Amino acid sequence: MPQGSPEQTFFDHGALVGVLTAQPLDRVLDYRAPEGGCFLGAFVEVPLGPRKVLGVVWGPGQGDYDLAKIRHVIRVLDAAPMRDELRGFLERAGDYTLTPLSAMLRLATRAPGLGDPPSMRKVYRLGNAEPDRMTDARRRVLEVLRDLGGLSLTLKELAEAAGVTSSVVKGLVKQSAVQEEDSPRDTAFARLDPEYGGKALTPDQAEGAAALRAAQQTGRYGTTLLKGVTGSGKTEVYLEAVAECLRQNRQALVLLPEIALTAEFLTRVEARFGARPAEWHSGVTMTERRRVWRMVGEGGAQLVVGARSSLFLPFRDLGLIVVDEEHDTSYKQEDGVLYNARDMAVLRASLCDAQVVLASATPSLESWANAEAGKYRRLELTSRFGAAVMPEMRTVDMRAEDLPGNRWVSPTLKTAVARRLEAGEQALLFINRRGYAPVTICRACGNQIGCPHCDARMVEHRFLKRLMCHQCGETTPIPSTCPSCEAEDRLAAVGPGVERLAEEVVGLFPEARVAVLSSDLFGSARALKAEIEAIAEGAADIIIGTQLVAKGHNFPLLTLVGVIDADLGLQGSDLRAAERTFQLMRQVAGRAGRADKPGTAMMQTFQPEHPVIRAILSGDEEAFWRAEAEERRVAGMPPYGRLAGVILSAPEVQAVFDLGNAMARQDAPLRRVGAQVFGPAPAPIARVRGRHRVRLLVKAPKGVALQTALSEWAGQFRLKGDLRMSIDIDPQSFY
Repeated sequence: MPQGSPEQTFFDHGALVGVLTAQPLDRVLDYRAPEGGCFLGAFVEVPLGPRKVLGVVWGPGQGDYDLAKIRHVIRVLDAAPMRDELRGFLERAGDYTLTPLSAMLRLATRAPGLGDPPSMRKVYRLGNAEPDRMTDARRRVLEVLRDLGGLSLTLKELAEAAGVTSSVVKGLVKQSAVQEEDSPRDTAFARLDPEYGGKALTPDQAEGAAALRAAQQTGRYGTTLLKGVTGSGKTEVYLEAVAECLRQNRQALVLLPEIALTAEFLTRVEARFGARPAEWHSGVTMTERRRVWRMVGEGGAQLVVGARSSLFLPFRDLGLIVVDEEHDTSYKQEDGVLYNARDMAVLRASLCDAQVVLASATPSLESWANAEAGKYRRLELTSRFGAAVMPEMRTVDMRAEDLPGNRWVSPTLKTAVARRLEAGEQALLFINRRGYAPVTICRACGNQIGCPHCDARMVEHRFLKRLMCHQCGETTPIPSTCPSCEAEDRLAAVGPGVERLAEEVVGLFPEARVAVLSSDLFGSARALKAEIEAIAEGAADIIIGTQLVAKGHNFPLLTLVGVIDADLGLQGSDLRAAERTFQLMRQVAGRAGRADKPGTAMMQTFQPEHPVIRAILSGDEEAFWRAEAEERRVAGMPPYGRLAGVILSAPEVQAVFDLGNAMARQDAPLRRVGAQVFGPAPAPIARVRGRHRVRLLVKAPKGVALQTALSEWAGQFRLKGDLRMSIDIDPQSFY
């Protein structure tokens, strides 16, 4: 029987069963088993008031309700029952994050039509003929089908993805440019062959791959930190662990931090295993989501490549989880259920005897510390693949540069870029700010244009001709007069963003082809993927980018990286400011010189003597981690202590401060475990979407039962009216 299979507990017709639904009730409800009975873990449809809702048989009923009023389960769904392992994971993850179990179940059932019976449907694929007349609408349809690489769509999905009416698709079907066919709603994915396309590995890679294969062969839980310099071929190494997992007839999951990375990775997987894996992320159609969810449960999907939410899929026999770029902050879910996918991956693997590979060139301090303590195995790749060598690292001391106040590319960096252009190579200029400028100020009255719903400045996006709030997404046209004093033509954009930097670069290098890579500028993952592929093939001379460019992209012609403001991440009081700046700078610098041409990374800074900047230059990463770890250890901060963030919010500011002050006074449950409460204080962003926000921070020694104390503490207070409380265990950001 596969690992983590459900107990064969069967409930006969009429027996009391406890059913957990995804409705916000936070308790298991009693029902009677349907005709034919049901197994523990069965997905069922049950009546709840006048509605029919999805639920899971969680165990025997409690029998603490009037037995005469208990209703029957309507039907058992045609889906593989939820296994012990996943039920245990949802319970443990919910306990850790202080999340109601009903909300955890919602994470595990996020696919449409789970109650629908198997059936046929019309799907559309690329045909084998060209249309007699090509229009923009027809071209978009064909481009969508080409980009999907053989995946099929329903008529509605194809029309929406291409932005056309269904009649355009039907017209292409008549001309055989698009194929219409009947297909089962849910079919197994093509089998992956672990022996298909293995590459020749360097000695460094072969050693790492052998260690991962050996760990996989144990069939037991273990976590490995795979640390390798950028360009060292970590992906090829952990794909060997995936191959070993497939040989064991177990399933594998690879988590990626960004959809933008998915396309290139899928190509590599197909080259290695001869077929495409299942995908699970926001760019996947609803039809495909349902198929993935069902096939994962039935064993018809061997490998899933996905975003953090794929961790909650109902795997039949999960044997390996890879967390690529494990340090990336996007693995932390910051709204709804607050969890860190890296940590939850380790928890899930421990419950189903799976291996975990945490891959990064710049690991999180938490993972580094766990490897130092012997909790994780550590593998290191120290050299780049092939002829590539690590880039030379330099600083540009901005105090010595003659640069006007409204310019950001120093003369030194400009000269270096010009040399690369003359040699036919690419340069990347990096600034971690989206938009044109972070602040728009009135030179008449000094007013900074803010969001009407948030305590945040509106960011100018000149390409879109709009101001945008990066907290709530509110947008408004760029005004011609000041909204405060109504002065005309006195508004000025202050500070640089990628768009303003691009404007400056076009002025400095008018003959160069300039490409801007920022998540704001692409309406779809498909458009972003196309731009990245074009740049990699040499379609741009200078790339302007935000942190999007730091993540895993390979540009063979890129030999110079210029960091416009290396000091930006060092500002403020964020616990992880030094760590994140170090990681980001090393990752960005790693984009340079990844082929046979040596690369250079230049960081513009007003603080060249700063310890973080010096650590980046020296390349002595272990010294940086040891110093950072010692500072955290002395301060009792994570990973050597524990933190929990509490955010209170309401439309009225007085109500949140009153509650915050009451919580700070009545902290006995926390003091009993040695925890301290700091605050209340206005959150750094004190208003979001019209709600005032107050923050408390709880600090506790490592190893204490913090969740139990937090539950008792928070349980003392009743939230009235519009008051909301959110508790974030192990917060990654402090906004």
